[in-house]
Amino acid sequence: MSRRSFWIERFKDNLDLLRDYASLLAGSGGRLVLSLAYFVSVANGLSVGDFGLFATASATGIVLSRIAGFGFVSPLYRTATRRPQLIGAYTAGFLAALCLSLPLVAIAAIGFFLVFFDGEMAPAAFIAVVLAEVLCWRLLEVVVIVNNGMGRFFTGAVIVIVGSGLRALAALAFVGLGDGSLVTWSLYYLGANLVAMLGTVIVCYPRQRLRWTPRLYFARMRDSLSVAGAEIVFYLQSELDKLLVLSFGGPHTAGIYAILMRLIDLTALPIRSFNTMIVQKLMKTPGLLSTWRIRWGLEAGIAAVSIAGLGFLGGVLHFFPRALGNNVADAAPFVLVALLVPAFRNLVEYESELLYARGRTATRAMVLALVGLIKAGLLIALLRHFPDDTAWIAGLNAVFLVLWMISAAASYTALDWDARSPRRLLKFSAAPQPGE
Repeated sequence: MSRRSFWIERFKDNLDLLRDYASLLAGSGGRLVLSLAYFVSVANGLSVGDFGLFATASATGIVLSRIAGFGFVSPLYRTATRRPQLIGAYTAGFLAALCLSLPLVAIAAIGFFLVFFDGEMAPAAFIAVVLAEVLCWRLLEVVVIVNNGMGRFFTGAVIVIVGSGLRALAALAFVGLGDGSLVTWSLYYLGANLVAMLGTVIVCYPRQRLRWTPRLYFARMRDSLSVAGAEIVFYLQSELDKLLVLSFGGPHTAGIYAILMRLIDLTALPIRSFNTMIVQKLMKTPGLLSTWRIRWGLEAGIAAVSIAGLGFLGGVLHFFPRALGNNVADAAPFVLVALLVPAFRNLVEYESELLYARGRTATRAMVLALVGLIKAGLLIALLRHFPDDTAWIAGLNAVFLVLWMISAAASYTALDWDARSPRRLLKFSAAPQPGE
């Protein structure tokens, strides 16, 4: 190949990458606007305490949704990326795993309710929120994951926008027609997620006949369970803070914290689109992050975007504290206090995705478990020794800095070990085998 042809091919590859990222970013941008409308409506439609309970129950549902299916969405995604003709077979395996996992999800849900929510939240409200996360929004995410795996990023973006739009409409309807109770909102929330899931599955899931092929499933069982473990640990360490704040600070403090973290979550939407692209790129090009210059450049970019996003929101709320409603105004003074939190939080998530892309799911689970344990200990110490809201929220910057340092050291050590291991390099450079 001539030098001119080489640069033309490279330009085309980069142009395709930018086009795919633009499609994902469009979905994130649309979701950002709709999520903001949804957040403002719910945060102001409920009391601060009820919003804290809802956000904590939703976080619990997200953790439980990672038990559902026992991680079989991972081989389904890999199949959509490399062998899309087998999606029907792997979809049947995913549905079977989902059915088998539901009793375990129910037992875990009962445990969470008895420990954290009993006496604070009506069982009907908790059940509705958990069902919305486990059976509705998670299945919508599976449809997005499969479409992204097949390179249909625009379709995935549209699904996310429509799903977020239905949630926002439900929130607006609740503010206009509801009675302001947590039970009523939980039913609105369940209805919106159910409609979004059914419409997405019917319209956007690939049309393939379901085929029961046990030999494929057993071959992927180890990967599935390790991914499930890593996902559970990741979301547990990510959402555990809401449960701890509810336990040690009560519903009102949990509400303030939930509002603050929701604003931080909004800064992560473009980062998660980037993570999707980097995972696919690493699956195809294992040596992409071989130099520290590229590694630190990407991390610096993620940190800068995260800080800029929260800085903008914090600046707006500093001058216009009631811009997002009266309840959000209670948390407005603390937004800029936690300015560095989204950078370190998003980087931990990014490094976790790097380990997934390289197939280091067991290492990923161990790193996330360590991060989660340290996070829980540091957060409890903050809440006990700094009762003043400004003090312990400022301390969150140091907590997430420590978590990022631990995650970065462990993740890049594992990636460098891969680079030195001929067996691992062979595994990732090999072509898919027949029947995979």
